[in-house]
Amino acid sequence: MQQREEKQLEASVESLISRVAHLKNSLQSFIYKLENEYDRLTWPSVLDNFALLSGQLNTVNKLLRNEKTPSYRNQVIIPLLLSPDRDEELAKLTEQRVPVFSHEIVPDHLRTKPDPEVEEQEKQLSSEATRIGPDVAQKQIQALNKLCSSLLEKLNNPRDDRDAETAAMRQNKPSFNPADTNALVAAVGFGKGLSKCRPPGPVAQGHPGQPMMTGGPTLQQVTISGTSGHQAGMGASVTQQPGQPGKIPSSIKTNIKSASASLHPYNR
Repeated sequence: MQQREEKQLEASVESLISRVAHLKNSLQSFIYKLENEYDRLTWPSVLDNFALLSGQLNTVNKLLRNEKTPSYRNQVIIPLLLSPDRDEELAKLTEQRVPVFSHEIVPDHLRTKPDPEVEEQEKQLSSEATRIGPDVAQKQIQALNKLCSSLLEKLNNPRDDRDAETAAMRQNKPSFNPADTNALVAAVGFGKGLSKCRPPGPVAQGHPGQPMMTGGPTLQQVTISGTSGHQAGMGASVTQQPGQPGKIPSSIKTNIKSASASLHPYNR
């Protein structure tokens, strides 16, 4: 009876090790693709890798829950030999992760209880939970359930609803500062807040109340003359008063056109 249980235990452990090895290989392959082939990786391929990993994890869980699998909780592991020297066989079995089975490593690898710090934190949480009254605890439970229900409702809503809510929030949110807008309008329209310094350079003098023309000399008198055959009709002049725009009479415009036509090389 005992020998049969031992054989059954060995067979289940070997099967479990095989399943975990397949799972580890799939994880390594997927991580390699993510790190080195991310530019050629497509979303359907990623979903296929996730489906493969999920199926392998379900297989391991089914193996552990199988009736023929002995309960590993009832098995006790006792270290028979502890040595500070390197063990090549152990390093090979653990893929160089555990090269030494010493007094320093054994408590971490064979621990069946949490770390002392974690145990202390659990004790503090348990003591705080006992100090809370039933009414306060019930209120906290209701608040947590309400928060979880709201979160699940948001997650289950269609994506279009969430996009619509986001768009509405963006529309309602102001995208400008009214104070800055009013200050800009006052500066452009009334010069409020602008400095009164003048740009460097000579300032043209003019009569008070009249606009000053800059950018070139002011012509007081413009005389238009033509050739010897047109001097009689071209002897007029245009007089411009200072500060006032000049106005050319229609007779002078006609003389200018005729003079231009006579001076054209094809009309000679």
